[in-house]
Amino acid sequence: MSTTFSHTPAATEEEFGRRVAARLSAGNLELPHEIGERLRAARMQAVGRRKVVRQLRTASAVVAKGSTATLGSGWWTRIGSVVPLIALVAGLLVISAMQDDNRANELAELDSALLTDDLPPAAYTDPGFAQFLKTEAQSER
Repeated sequence: MSTTFSHTPAATEEEFGRRVAARLSAGNLELPHEIGERLRAARMQAVGRRKVVRQLRTASAVVAKGSTATLGSGWWTRIGSVVPLIALVAGLLVISAMQDDNRANELAELDSALLTDDLPPAAYTDPGFAQFLKTEAQSER
């Protein structure tokens, strides 16, 4: 078996994994079938978990190289994740202020219409006025 050593951590880790797997497989032939199957199932679970952990670790460890922007774990990443939240809150505040202004304008128009009308404002609160409006509407039909 020839061994080649690479200087990257991933290659060194891969080489170590191959050596351990070869040693474990060599002793596997002497074990009963039931134990060998349990070990094979455990090995498959470990490999599945390792792939998930490697993908997560890779995504958080990517850093900026050259003039390209990539994921990182510095201040710019944190600021970049807060900026959309700030924009959302600012947008909600602007919308709320605009709705308050629109509501105030509607109420001002209603108040000015009531004050410039021929009837006094107290007439609208009189119970007899509501009855008068109902009889007027029925008589016009």
